[in-house]
Amino acid sequence: MPLNTPPDLRVVVASGKGGTGKTTVALNLASVVAAPVQLLDCDVEEPNVHLFLEGSTRSREIVSIPVPEADASLCDACGECSRFCQYGAIAVLKDRPLVFAELCHGCGGCVRVCPRRALHEVGRRIGTVEVIAANHVTLIQGRLDVGVAMAPPLIKAVKARMRAGSIAILDAPPGTSCPVIAALRDSDVAVLVTEPTPFGLHDLKLAVETVRAIGVPLGVVVNRVGIGDDRVHAYCSEQSLPVLAEIPDDRRVAEAYSRGEIIVSALPDYRSVFERLWDSVVDLGARQGDQHADV
Repeated sequence: MPLNTPPDLRVVVASGKGGTGKTTVALNLASVVAAPVQLLDCDVEEPNVHLFLEGSTRSREIVSIPVPEADASLCDACGECSRFCQYGAIAVLKDRPLVFAELCHGCGGCVRVCPRRALHEVGRRIGTVEVIAANHVTLIQGRLDVGVAMAPPLIKAVKARMRAGSIAILDAPPGTSCPVIAALRDSDVAVLVTEPTPFGLHDLKLAVETVRAIGVPLGVVVNRVGIGDDRVHAYCSEQSLPVLAEIPDDRRVAEAYSRGEIIVSALPDYRSVFERLWDSVVDLGARQGDQHADV
């Protein structure tokens, strides 16, 4: 029976820490959706979703951000640009500004506040975005260049290539820092993947606080059930967080993952687990939509 496939649903799969199974959940969710789906690998520092999908590359684009460059003949070292920049990307020396391109966020504010129009912007490459077609899944992945520390602009570039009117599942970076915020913004549902261990619970709490601060409805997937205790479930109950799915600690899952196989294909008995998870995600998004309609 076909699964419910509402248009424009954006689901972010995130976690407070790495290694919880976030990518596994995102991949298998995309595999069971009975409609064309976009799968965005927003973990741009180490993208790995492509390792599990066989497909053809449709496009590869270079992504750059604008950084300031000074015209020494116009600059009088007034310091307005340095005072404006909140990231310390410009330091004004005796007679000219010094730009630290690796700290620049590309906001363009320094160019606007310069009274002598001595600054102009040049492109600085930060990475690439690739689009790969794999059956009903379209993978959009970012790949940050080596040595580049500014992941959010590349994540925004990945999200900018989403098609309207199509389901999107985003594999977020681990943790709760700026790259995760960039992935979560403008999403409809957040699925937080955790494991029943003290570390899993600690980082789940941080992730829940982050998602709630953004205002995205969320649910929890508990992976590797059986390796720890029930404190994660107790916390979800206390916080009124829906546990959308439980995935047992199964050696077969780890073996399939290590071979680069998608779980629902290698182990068909798991397909129903992820189908039910997708239905729960859709219901969570629908309830949020109904609440907005009632306001």
